[in-house]
Amino acid sequence: MSYDRDSVPLVTPGLRLLPWETDSGKPCFLSTHGAPALLARIADEIEADQLCDGAHVLKGAQAVLDDQKSGEYAVRHALRAATQCLGDVLRIADSRGARLPRLTGNDHDGDRDRDDGTGDDEPQVGAGAFG
Repeated sequence: MSYDRDSVPLVTPGLRLLPWETDSGKPCFLSTHGAPALLARIADEIEADQLCDGAHVLKGAQAVLDDQKSGEYAVRHALRAATQCLGDVLRIADSRGARLPRLTGNDHDGDRDRDDGTGDDEPQVGAGAFG
């Protein structure tokens, strides 16, 4: 699985980009309507695992780069793993970024008020960053 952010449509409000694809390589989305759901929790766990894997791959790639005796195979393997992890991290960033509250056009003072269409700038119950 590789992530091409140019081929993924902009995430519509209310939909979450999931950390996996269909069998044909298309992105998967989830609509939770703001309520925590089993599938959202599974996606959270997969994203956490992907970020952990990325940290390990980063350390391994750095070790390969620091070793002057690393051969072409080791460098290519490290680069392939790093590329995969970078794709995962970009997908996670896009997914989480799309779920952040949007700033209104009137927010010139730097406030990070919600723009959820309710006219209320206070966070709504159950409207967490992960579900």
